[in-house]
Amino acid sequence: MTNPYPQIHPHAAPARPEGRYEVVVVGGGAAGLAGASTLARARRSVLVIDAGHPRNAPAAGVHTYLAREGTPPADLLAAGRAEVAGYGGGIRPGTVASAERRPEGDFRVTLADGAAVLADRLLVTTGLTDDLPAVPGLADGWGRDVLHCPYCHGWEVRDRAVGILGTGPFAVHQALLWRQWSDRITLFLHTAPEPDAEAYEQLAARGIAVVGGEVARLVADGGRLTGVELAGGRRIPCDAVAVAPRFTANSGVLEGLGLEAEEQEMGGHVMGTRIPADPVGATAVPGVWVAGNVASLAEQVIGAAAAGVRAGAAINADLVAADTRRAVAAARTARTGAGALDGPATAHSPR
Repeated sequence: MTNPYPQIHPHAAPARPEGRYEVVVVGGGAAGLAGASTLARARRSVLVIDAGHPRNAPAAGVHTYLAREGTPPADLLAAGRAEVAGYGGGIRPGTVASAERRPEGDFRVTLADGAAVLADRLLVTTGLTDDLPAVPGLADGWGRDVLHCPYCHGWEVRDRAVGILGTGPFAVHQALLWRQWSDRITLFLHTAPEPDAEAYEQLAARGIAVVGGEVARLVADGGRLTGVELAGGRRIPCDAVAVAPRFTANSGVLEGLGLEAEEQEMGGHVMGTRIPADPVGATAVPGVWVAGNVASLAEQVIGAAAAGVRAGAAINADLVAADTRRAVAAARTARTGAGALDGPATAHSPR
């Protein structure tokens, strides 16, 4: 394809048999594309397999991403795919059904349509699923009027009426945090524990209203949130609602390789699950790396991209080490073979 970025000068990776790659990246979000770009720029053969369902698809724009502020998520991914392709990387639509290590030591990646590719290394960037509380209307507004991260969306709802849906012990912390963006904060206790006296004092000092009882549903008009309705029928006007989902790692592909998700806690409270990995994304399974939200629940888009770059560089370094081992072995074999042909004089006396 034509390179849409004139400043990029592609260098094709060395030719390999069709269907075989040095690295297959499972997941084409910010982490996967950044990792693939890093590897393609390192002249590695790389294929990104992506189902096309990014977590942030409902959002109007990507935030706290330096120099890309407000970019629609689809536009950011399209630009990322073009960059990967510009360096010779491959992009393949599809869903990965499974991955397995072959006796040869490499990996077979099988897609849902039955097709399969081989890879020397795997980078898995499958992200996470936001499991929302079972409150009617909550999922309908997710990513627009129903939010979870003030750093991602706080500016967009500044000075507006924001409700905090309490679901756990961090509800008070959420309310105090969102108070930075608006002085019209209401904490709906819902299923959160009752705050202690100190917490009530803090909330009152910051002018945060506290409403007891469970929330029955969110009320919308014309697709926009207008309020929160309590179990007793009382409605309180709100322009946005902040909620803390349970973050569940999309780890199915990795479980087939023997990697199990672990719980990630904050202050003793389970926030969700993640795949454990070292700082550059290497997992307990040799040859398999992870990056982005599948490994770190709190990672924002720019952090996921950075994690992809780190993992890509680590994978390239691992491949360099393997290339070097093979080259040394080949050189030793060549020397040994030459010595055998020359006979004993080569080893024991000068010509």
